Amino acid sequence: MSAKTRLVGTATRNTLIQVGFLAGIILLVWGAVSSARVNLAELGITSGFAFLDRGTGWSYSFSLIERSIDDSYRRTLLIGFANTLFLGVITIILSTLLGFVMGTMRDARNLAARSVATIYVQIFRNIPLILQVIFWYAALIHMPGPRQAISMLDLVFVSNRGVMVPILNAPLWVAMVQVAFAIILALILWSVTSLSKARCIGIWLLAVLAVGLILALAVLPPETSLLSVPELKGLRFVGGLTISIELVAMIIAIVLYSGAYIAEVVRGGLLEVPKGLVEAGKALGLGPRSIWFRIKMPMALRTIIPPLGNQWIFTMKATTVGVAIGFSDLFMIVSTSITQSGQTLELIGIMMLAFLAINFTIAQAVNVANSRIQLKGH
Repeated sequence: MSAKTRLVGTATRNTLIQVGFLAGIILLVWGAVSSARVNLAELGITSGFAFLDRGTGWSYSFSLIERSIDDSYRRTLLIGFANTLFLGVITIILSTLLGFVMGTMRDARNLAARSVATIYVQIFRNIPLILQVIFWYAALIHMPGPRQAISMLDLVFVSNRGVMVPILNAPLWVAMVQVAFAIILALILWSVTSLSKARCIGIWLLAVLAVGLILALAVLPPETSLLSVPELKGLRFVGGLTISIELVAMIIAIVLYSGAYIAEVVRGGLLEVPKGLVEAGKALGLGPRSIWFRIKMPMALRTIIPPLGNQWIFTMKATTVGVAIGFSDLFMIVSTSITQSGQTLELIGIMMLAFLAINFTIAQAVNVANSRIQLKGH
């Protein structure tokens, strides 16, 4: 038998094995689905997604948009998805900033800075996240009442009802236009390589603020003030924006927990920078700040980005612990919907697809960023 014949026979056998394996998986999945349908039919539970148009008849603690107990399951799940995405984006941004600060302090020469950062990392990294969430929630609900609320410059108030902050008297679409404008402007500035990063960020923030003020002034009635400030009237605050206790507790806990891991990622990346480059910067007369911005951090980012992306994905998934304190994220909405409707498989499938879409998007964005900063030839 020639070598060519043996090669063809081996390829055919491998193909048949793969086809048989795939067919077995398909049969296994089909059998599981058929068995589930029979069991659900015997229990009197109908399958399908027709329930999404039915009213829920129950409410929850937090929503970015107006809600009602008469909302359909479709709208309620969309609100839960928006809450999860909102919390995830906020905590990813804040924990990344905190992690970079603490990671830099862990790499500093100053003993006090290193000690503070080390204590922070060792405390918040080694306590389970769900315990931290419950701790901060318990601490916040024992804050003073509205009449004894903690005031900050008579603009921000903290009580056991939540955190009351000023807000622009403008519709939601104004904020959406600001976000869209910020994204477009960021992409434009990113492509302009002649501008420094700090200058790009400054122009970006000023332009977004200007557009927001112009839009707010354009849509507001003449007699309405631009800024809505919370004011105490009776036993509650009116005006401004009230951030619920559950949301505040979730943000604090996740940011502190995830920031500790990101700090270690940053410290590890900084330690990977060759000492020869740092010594070369010192020989050229660069100060510590210039060395950090021009040498250490650009080189460290090539090591930091991949594990940082994994931590971002974990942070997004960590939003599900909000069910322990009643935060209405997608996990809690799905859990309550399963109890009320009995559509277990459909609702779990929706939640799985939602998290898969979010985390896959984050992973692809990290891969793109990682490919752009990699040194050519590596």
